[in-house]
Amino acid sequence: MNIPNKITVSRICLIPFFMIVIMFDFGWGTMELFGAEMPVHHFVGAMIFIIASVTDWVDGFYARKYNLVTNFGKFLDPLADKLLVSAALILLVELGMAPAWIVIIIISREFAVTGLRLILAGEGEVVAANQLGKIKTWAQIVAISALLLHNTIFELFGIPFDMIALYAALFFTVWSGWDYFYLNRRVLLDSK
Repeated sequence: MNIPNKITVSRICLIPFFMIVIMFDFGWGTMELFGAEMPVHHFVGAMIFIIASVTDWVDGFYARKYNLVTNFGKFLDPLADKLLVSAALILLVELGMAPAWIVIIIISREFAVTGLRLILAGEGEVVAANQLGKIKTWAQIVAISALLLHNTIFELFGIPFDMIALYAALFFTVWSGWDYFYLNRRVLLDSK
């Protein structure tokens, strides 16, 4: 359990705190931030989500810089991302801030890719996220952050950046999922 893996575990541990803050009002009131009015607990939840998301970059950077990349980390890091993103997207549907059909597609892709990863792991292969997968993850993080922050800044100009970002995240999610299955198609074709 090296430092990057501990950072990844801390990301997973932040998920329940994020969920509690978003789900319960706590009577903190509302605030306005660059043209967007939002409940304070949404702002606090967004900050927890953003901090948890940034740990994804921190653990990866640290692991590569100090040559601490492990199979455990290759498995746990994308799993932590999926758990965080899935929790946030489900909460956004609950709050009426994201369409359920988009969330279903995104989460279904995550389950499908996780299943393929398990098949590959059964054959002794641990596949780290590729560049397209990383773009997908960051597109999802940007979209979720914009939604949690009630389209702050862009609300001043009447630009629905939060929804544009969500559709971009959907695009990269589907594309990266197709790419992942295409690159590993031999596993599915060989299992006749």
